[in-house]
Amino acid sequence: MYFYFYPSNKKQPLAKAYGNGTCFPILGNFPGIFKNRNRFLEWTTENLKKNPTNTVFICRPVNVRGIATANPLNVEYILKTNFENYPKGDRFIKNVEDLLGSGIFNSDRELWKVQRKTASYEFNTKSLRNFVVENVRSEISSRLLPILRRASKTEQVLDLQDTLERFAFDNICKVSFNVDPGCLEGDGTGETEFMRAFEEAATLSAYRFRSPWRIKKFFNTESERRLRKSIQKVHAFANDIIIRAKMEAKENAENMNEDLLSRFIRNHDQYSTEFLRDIVISFILAGRDTTSSALTWFFWLLSSHPNVEQKILKELESIRVRNRKSVSDIYSFDELRDMHYLHAALSEAMRLYPPVPFDSKTCMNDDVLPDGTFIGKGWDIFYHTYAMGRMESIWGENWHEYLPERWLENGIFRPENPFRYPVFQAGPRVCLGKDMAYIQMKSIAACVIENFVMDVQDKETCRSYVLSLTLRMKDGLPVIVKERPAFVMN
Repeated sequence: MYFYFYPSNKKQPLAKAYGNGTCFPILGNFPGIFKNRNRFLEWTTENLKKNPTNTVFICRPVNVRGIATANPLNVEYILKTNFENYPKGDRFIKNVEDLLGSGIFNSDRELWKVQRKTASYEFNTKSLRNFVVENVRSEISSRLLPILRRASKTEQVLDLQDTLERFAFDNICKVSFNVDPGCLEGDGTGETEFMRAFEEAATLSAYRFRSPWRIKKFFNTESERRLRKSIQKVHAFANDIIIRAKMEAKENAENMNEDLLSRFIRNHDQYSTEFLRDIVISFILAGRDTTSSALTWFFWLLSSHPNVEQKILKELESIRVRNRKSVSDIYSFDELRDMHYLHAALSEAMRLYPPVPFDSKTCMNDDVLPDGTFIGKGWDIFYHTYAMGRMESIWGENWHEYLPERWLENGIFRPENPFRYPVFQAGPRVCLGKDMAYIQMKSIAACVIENFVMDVQDKETCRSYVLSLTLRMKDGLPVIVKERPAFVMN
């Protein structure tokens, strides 16, 4: 995405804002984006902060126009108040259509509404929640903790980000397909190949947002050839699983699994294999990197905030004492719900490092945003979640501090207005997997923190990021894992 930024003029079309900057014909802002390619999020955040409305015009190559905003009033307007005027739009959908097809995260209008209604019903069932909790507990006790114990004995440097990504991939495949890829231990065969193909397909699909991919696809360049081959592997693997699940459903309709695919087949057997594939792949994409990204940045922040870590340990100990449980026991759903400080610490980490740093919509008809900014038909509008987490107008003078206490009221977690904190989106398209994500993150964080000390290498150095479909840490998070000694509360 090549941007050029202008301060937005209230109730003025873009043509009258040209005097505030120079937009290069054809190139748009390519020189600026190239200069700031290694600090894109910081650069765009600086531009948004400079304007009193926290909204700027965008000029991209070939004079494609748009808006970027970090204004909560605008975010509420496009995600809720005037929702119908701001769908995903063709530009976004076409970029990832080869991988996601018409899945719930890559569809609009009636097609999206049908999928959303069905998925919303399934996500709100107690049985699915229990299935998620049990899968997370099993994966932690049988794989994650043993891997960390082995690492603590060898004292070798471990890439915590890679470990968390493998955990997330195994877990979301179990929840979506009831298939165990075994990626965390590296014991899979065809399933591990599925993970590699999925990673490459997701990475190359994300790259399309920053390159003239239609031209590359026409000329069949290397990146597009690799993307096509990886997508073929992903779709073939998914199709085989869906066909097998449909056959099992016919043979044993009363004893089906509790994964998402089985639920969709059981309750909606009219769906085609392709339709089911698109839905399930969308959920894998959403659950694969978001939780691992959030946890990676959380553990990095925790390494330089020992006071926060001690408060988490104190909260965990009080829960164990109250429920008479040992450190070797994995937490239940009700116990996870009592972890208010840990919930706040994770939310605070995502404020500073949101897994999805910005998102886009397309304006269907000329409109004026609540801050007075004009937006034209066909323009894109980006709400910048990363920048919003750094706005003094939203979080106060101490916005730059990692401070879980800002989320607590008398020791109880207090959710922020979702339009000020759109980490999980907001409005009709709010993330269905939000509760599932917190279950997974709190389970992992609690067990890891209680049992191990993560000695982050170069923890004082500000970590760089890689802009993919999620905010990944560049070069991973190298740690030396140490067994945590029995701690004494002060």
